[in-house]
Amino acid sequence: TGIWCARTLGSEVTSVDADPDVFPFLEATAELNGVEITPLVSRFEKLTTRQLAEFDMLVAADICFWDELVNPVYNLVKRAVKAGVKKVVIADPERSTFFDMAHRCEDKFCADIIEWRTKKPVKASGALMVLENA
Repeated sequence: TGIWCARTLGSEVTSVDADPDVFPFLEATAELNGVEITPLVSRFEKLTTRQLAEFDMLVAADICFWDELVNPVYNLVKRAVKAGVKKVVIADPERSTFFDMAHRCEDKFCADIIEWRTKKPVKASGALMVLENA
C-alpha cells in the first residue's frame, strides 16, 4: 500500500514492521517501482504520540489477526488521534479480532466500518476501518 501511495500519489512513506527481515523485500519492491520508502523497525506499542505526530495518514493492512493484537492496534489508533493524524485506514479480510478493534474505534472516535466485496477478477471480501480526525 505504501509503495502504491509513493508511486501513484508521490507520497513520502514510512513503512513500519516489527520484523527487520521484511525490509529487504520491501525495499526491492520499492526500487522496482522507482520509489523510496523509509523503513522503521518497531512494534505498535513502541510508536509514540510524538512519532505519530509527524504523519498525516496512517494506513495499515492485515495487522489485527490475533486476539493479543486488538488492544495494541486500538491503542495505536488512540495515540494517532491524540497526535493529530488526519486519517487512519486499516484494512482486513474480516477477522473477528479486526471487528473487535474497529467497533471500539467506531464507538470512541466515530470511525466508519466499510465492508466490501469483489466478484472479478477474483472473488474476495474485506473490511476497512476509516477514521477521519478533523
